[in-house]
Amino acid sequence: MDLYSFGPIALLLDGASWLVSRLHEFVAPLAPEAGAALAVALLTILVRTALIPVGRSQVKAELTRKRLAPKIAALNAKYKNPEVRQRKLMELYQTEKASPLAGCLPLLLQIPVLSAIYGLFIKPEIHGAPNTLLTETLGGLPLSGNLMTLLNSGEAWPRIGIYLGIVLIMAITAELQRRYLLLPVEPAPAPAAPVPGQPVMPDLSGLTRVMRWMPYMTVLMALWVPLAAAIYLMITTAWTLCERLLLRRILGTRAEAAGSGGTELVPA
Repeated sequence: MDLYSFGPIALLLDGASWLVSRLHEFVAPLAPEAGAALAVALLTILVRTALIPVGRSQVKAELTRKRLAPKIAALNAKYKNPEVRQRKLMELYQTEKASPLAGCLPLLLQIPVLSAIYGLFIKPEIHGAPNTLLTETLGGLPLSGNLMTLLNSGEAWPRIGIYLGIVLIMAITAELQRRYLLLPVEPAPAPAAPVPGQPVMPDLSGLTRVMRWMPYMTVLMALWVPLAAAIYLMITTAWTLCERLLLRRILGTRAEAAGSGGTELVPA
């Protein structure tokens, strides 16, 4: 089954194709040999600019979790009964108008965009017309190819330097994200049995551990997706790092001024 033939996904693919084509026409006079790659870069910037309010909400949720951490630790220490502890934790989140799952939205919103870019550079036809983006290159590398296909072609050098540069930038960004953006993993208390009629406190310990390695999983993903998608991943991960650090400083300073506590960045 071709997922890109499904109505909403096909519509998203058509829209992405139109936008990338228009951006390509705009930048082609400036960089004829890299117009499509620049169009993908501009698309990434447009998407991340539109998601700035969501990123701001993500950082605010993170600051709220840090502010509530002492209260959560106190509740875990005070209430040994898992059911009572779960109820008290949910009451705390409801009182503070916070959510233990807050912060996942930026990642979820980017999945359709990445999927559209992936489809743009693997589909031979878009809306019944030949996909001319498949012929676009960057430094002699087809934007539709990936590192594995390049290595199997027997003509990897010296063009592989473009991919190595992208992977190196993403690896450095991933390590910086792991050190400065991801919160330490705290031991999770014993889960409570579900109580009918009461909300269940989700156990996020496993998800938190996985998220600590997500930046490196993105690096591995860049080895297999088309070069165009790897460019998107490189820019969006670097944007995430810079945006989160900047918003932490701005919103953290405001929180300190309001008496909500500091947000000093300490490497994990």
